[in-house]
Amino acid sequence: MENWDDIRVFLAVARAESLSGAAPGLRMDPATLGRRVARLEERLGAALFVKSPQGYALTPRGERLAEHAGRAEAALARAAEAGTPERGLSGQIRIGAPDGCANFVLPQVCAAIQAENPDLELQILALPRVVNLSKREADMAVTVSPPEAGRLTVQKITDYRLSLAQRADAPVPTRLSDLGTRPLVGYIPDMIFDRELDYLGSLGAQGVPLASNSVSVQLQMLRHAGIGIVHDFALPFAPELRRVLTDELRLTRAFWLVRHAADRRSARLTRFAALLAAALRAEVARLEAECLTGTSAGRDG
Repeated sequence: MENWDDIRVFLAVARAESLSGAAPGLRMDPATLGRRVARLEERLGAALFVKSPQGYALTPRGERLAEHAGRAEAALARAAEAGTPERGLSGQIRIGAPDGCANFVLPQVCAAIQAENPDLELQILALPRVVNLSKREADMAVTVSPPEAGRLTVQKITDYRLSLAQRADAPVPTRLSDLGTRPLVGYIPDMIFDRELDYLGSLGAQGVPLASNSVSVQLQMLRHAGIGIVHDFALPFAPELRRVLTDELRLTRAFWLVRHAADRRSARLTRFAALLAAALRAEVARLEAECLTGTSAGRDG
């Protein structure tokens, strides 16, 4: 029977796909990790990784070990929870999210939850791509599309809305066809990582003169020039902008909460997921209501 500490090292390297990536979380140097992995492979009599300059990739034997070890890790976590009185939440939880949610909704939601659970450490992983839960990049993730594969559990959090917006002092377009005369702000087309983020078809546009893979950067671009599709919940953070052509174009998307299937039996993560989903739902509704309130102040065109 293998030492659990060796299995913990193996899992960290497997998830990071490199010694240097796993080292900080384990508080070990890469050379030590390399020796630990080599000793484990020697004891098992099998290669667990294919080593290359690009990193450490699991062999078929390594994949099987990672699957069983991940289940054991989850079982150990549940056992530890079972022996702990149910009080406030504690420990570290990492949430992956697209940067719109990560920048404009999650910070205040996480701050409120952590204030009620001072022993809880919350981390927000903001990425311009889908978070890889199978590699344990995060404990759970907010996504804009429900995943279609993987051993995951999915629940819908809430719908959210998006509108065309521009600087309040810019000429107001009267129809969508007027957009051809204005620089359009949006995603870099070949870096759109989810079909729900592809808005060009809704605009009838062929290109994006001002583009970024980040929602936050797009919002900063709009503060200077152009017109583009913006989350309604982000507009309270940009008072210089106003919505336009709301009768002609309004998009609805959804946030989904995605978790590892094995974590369904974790009371701690289940409690946190329920708190997170409810708080996200409430905060999106609050910010969108604040955006709508701006109508009387001339926010909409």
